[in-house]
Amino acid sequence: MKLLAKYNRVNLITTIVVMLITGIIYYQAISWILTSQNDKDLVVEEQEVFDYVKLNHQLPQTFQSDDQQITFTAAQPGSVKREFINTIYFKKVEEEDKHRRHHHQEYEAGRGLVSSVMVGNRYYKILIVESKVETEDLIQLIFTITICVILLLLVTLVVTNRLILNRIWQPFYSIMRELRGFNIADTKEIPQVDTTTDEFKELNRTVIDMAARAKLDYKDLKIFTENASHELLTPIAVINSKLDTLIQTENFSPQQSKLLNDLYGAVSRLNRLNQSLLLLVKIENRLLHEQQQINLKELTEEMIGQFEEIFQDKDIRLTYNLNDKAIYASHYLLEILLSNLINNAIRHNYRSGSINITLTAQSLIIQNTGESAPLVQEKIFTRFHKSSKSEGSGLGLTICRQICENFNYTLHYSYQDSYHTFTITF
Repeated sequence: MKLLAKYNRVNLITTIVVMLITGIIYYQAISWILTSQNDKDLVVEEQEVFDYVKLNHQLPQTFQSDDQQITFTAAQPGSVKREFINTIYFKKVEEEDKHRRHHHQEYEAGRGLVSSVMVGNRYYKILIVESKVETEDLIQLIFTITICVILLLLVTLVVTNRLILNRIWQPFYSIMRELRGFNIADTKEIPQVDTTTDEFKELNRTVIDMAARAKLDYKDLKIFTENASHELLTPIAVINSKLDTLIQTENFSPQQSKLLNDLYGAVSRLNRLNQSLLLLVKIENRLLHEQQQINLKELTEEMIGQFEEIFQDKDIRLTYNLNDKAIYASHYLLEILLSNLINNAIRHNYRSGSINITLTAQSLIIQNTGESAPLVQEKIFTRFHKSSKSEGSGLGLTICRQICENFNYTLHYSYQDSYHTFTITF
């Protein structure tokens, strides 16, 4: 999950929880205020009853209105406790049809005050009840308005966060795009991101410094590899020359001949390794610029012909389906690319195995049988990585990938139906 989505989720949940708690408190506060107002009205009515009894020495005439009822009930002296209560308010409703008028009662929520009064020698219980319908309607109206305001605030908050935070995080995404497109062998520098946020400025400076150090180290490593490879050419050539001279001048015992043969093979392998390193350095530095229009079908057929004897020697069944495909590239590098891939398919195959080569307008596919397990995707294109049975230098597939990158092709490996497949997508 993206950081922005996590922030929005936490922010939204926190806002909802806080607003729910605030809404409940606000509802209770409004309810308490309006109930207090009802209680004050009941006290006023009670005081009017007391004033009437004091002036007239009798109970006032009871009456009912649409929102208030007062009743008097004889009681034992001292038996009534003055208190406010939540009770039921009975409201008479008249309905009239074509024939007659009907009367019935409706029950509503009410707020009452229980009190008492002495009229002469008699003790009376007073019950004053007011309807709370208007109060509850007012509370519901206020609560509905509050909920609508909260929802509007939440929608505004989500939209604002999405718009504003996306804009704020644009420098970060720009830096990430530069990092994804970063190529240590490229001369392009990571640009300075225009931002006023200190954290993004620091991140941009750190990335630029890291990229500069990586390129410098890579450049030093390339120079070292190139110099070392060049320096090795002379001693390897001298060793080869001395070995040739030594082999031609004397007769050796079988044991000595075996030792010399092993030494000759090791020097030959060292020479191939050195040549591969030099080639890799030239490819990475783009020193091989000769490009021309090439018929890839004809070149592939030519390379297949060069390996024909090896196919027959290992009894490998070769099938190929080649369509015309013209590309603009280096003839020398394409020969190396095809040679390495076909040679790899032969070397890692078993006797009486099979190789399939398919060329279309979009891709070149080379499939071969071999080990019954897929290769490690993360390591097959790594320098000097090879299987324990391989006699190569471990640079063949690395060179293939580098050649493909030079021409903006993609080289992909897969394993399916017992076939190891290398696909070059143009």
